[in-house]
Amino acid sequence: MTPTRLAAVLLAAASTAGTPAVANPAASAGTQAPAHVRKYVGDAPLAGAGKLTWYGLHVYDAALYAPARLEPAHPTAQGFVLELTYARRLAGKDIADASRDEIERLGFGTEAQRSRWHEQMVKLFPGVEKGRRLAGVNVPGTGARFYFDGRFIGSIDDPAFARAFFAIWLDERTKAPQLRESLLKPAPVRTAGV
Repeated sequence: MTPTRLAAVLLAAASTAGTPAVANPAASAGTQAPAHVRKYVGDAPLAGAGKLTWYGLHVYDAALYAPARLEPAHPTAQGFVLELTYARRLAGKDIADASRDEIERLGFGTEAQRSRWHEQMVKLFPGVEKGRRLAGVNVPGTGARFYFDGRFIGSIDDPAFARAFFAIWLDERTKAPQLRESLLKPAPVRTAGV
């Protein structure tokens, strides 16, 4: 397995066998969603954030923007944006392959659906480098929209895909439970003078 493939597998599988995910120190109440996704979530604040590491290797920072707290049992029932800021280079096909593998591990979709979703992800996902941002927008009842560094790159208009894809991070069976907890827990409330 090449280092790029290994890193991509880590992306989707979000294995926390090494260093656990920790809260992103940049996360704070009141941080607004990036301009390129506000049309989906309005002025929703940062709902949660975390950092994925694997054996000390920083893979990405994740930020979740949502207008209201997500229901952990049904997170895709409302609109939200999950944005990953990468800490290293990954090939787009490797991201798609690893995402397909994780969706299958979680038991979402039929073999035919996973094959179709994989083809769409391969066409859609770009290669990434350190500091590049890939945002997924959950549009309830419609599917997922994707942005790369603030530029719309396409969509997969299938609500079943959106449930399966975002489950990689938000399902209780995720391989990154600490990252999930950081994304879903409410941001701390700040008071004046504190």
